[in-house]
Amino acid sequence: MADGPAPGLSVVIPVYMGAATIGELVAALRALEIEGGLEIVLVVDGSPDNSLDVCKELAAQPGAPITLLSLSRNFGEHNAVMAGLARARGAYAITMDDDLQNPPAEVRRLFEHARDGGYDAVYTYYAEKQHAAWRNWGSRFTNWCADRLIDKPPGLYLSSFRCLSAFVRERIVASYEGPFPYVDGLVFQVTQNVGRLEVHHLPRNEGKSNYTLRRLMRLWLAMFLNFSVMPLRLATLFGLGFGALGALAAVITIVEAILSDKPPQGWASIMVAVLVLAGVQLVVLGVIGEYLGSMFLAMNRKPQYLVREVFRRKAGGAGAGLDVERPKADTRAGGQPHREQSEPEA
Repeated sequence: MADGPAPGLSVVIPVYMGAATIGELVAALRALEIEGGLEIVLVVDGSPDNSLDVCKELAAQPGAPITLLSLSRNFGEHNAVMAGLARARGAYAITMDDDLQNPPAEVRRLFEHARDGGYDAVYTYYAEKQHAAWRNWGSRFTNWCADRLIDKPPGLYLSSFRCLSAFVRERIVASYEGPFPYVDGLVFQVTQNVGRLEVHHLPRNEGKSNYTLRRLMRLWLAMFLNFSVMPLRLATLFGLGFGALGALAAVITIVEAILSDKPPQGWASIMVAVLVLAGVQLVVLGVIGEYLGSMFLAMNRKPQYLVREVFRRKAGGAGAGLDVERPKADTRAGGQPHREQSEPEA
């Protein structure tokens, strides 16, 4: 870990295809005056461009200190955020994207709102989002599901631009080692002392969003399956509902056979019922299979993230270069999950 007193604020930024924007973002953050000091944690999430080289240059420059993590491959945004939070040291930590759609000037407002309000977490929301229509609809659907699946305060918008206290940060990092983290679900397992703050949202000037439909589906499944048993309860309700319909249909068929001279008709409706029931059964089995698959991957220690190298500016100041840390395998510094290596016996 870095030496010196803990800063007032850590800003955690996962970097993926962000070489064109991360320099401007870091310069704007370093220009902020933060009470207690500022540190920046950059997590290069297996980016295929030259983001790592750009971030190394930024880390060596004067200004607010940067802790730069290079992950061994692309693990996903929430995994990278968890890696950054594990290295953050501030009394508060703000997570934000690398695309400059969240103005850096809002960082200080968000930090002060969380600190002065005594909140454990503060989520931002936007008067108008500058995303594609399909992504805005997907965000609304995810938030609607979150209202029902996790302990989210009603009406709270789940934004990646959020502020967490050290109390929350330390507990979510220590409590979850699984391969499918959902940061917001972990936050609400720790606290309900959550605030909200309206901020500006700018259009993207460089590149395009890294969130494809597939990535959004993976994120939604992480929330849907890993932080709630509601899907299993819904499967039970489906089974009870269709069982009741089947019993009612059986009674009607028996009564019709007794009272009518003609045998019961309706082979087409029987086939429809069979297909519907078979479809429901397959869906229920699929939900159960997803749960079992997640448990299987967790038990087989699929990594949440693996840190290849950590870079920090040397104590000599500007131009002194970078210190390089290569964490040992199966240690908390090296990634999650981990097994701390035991000391050799004397």
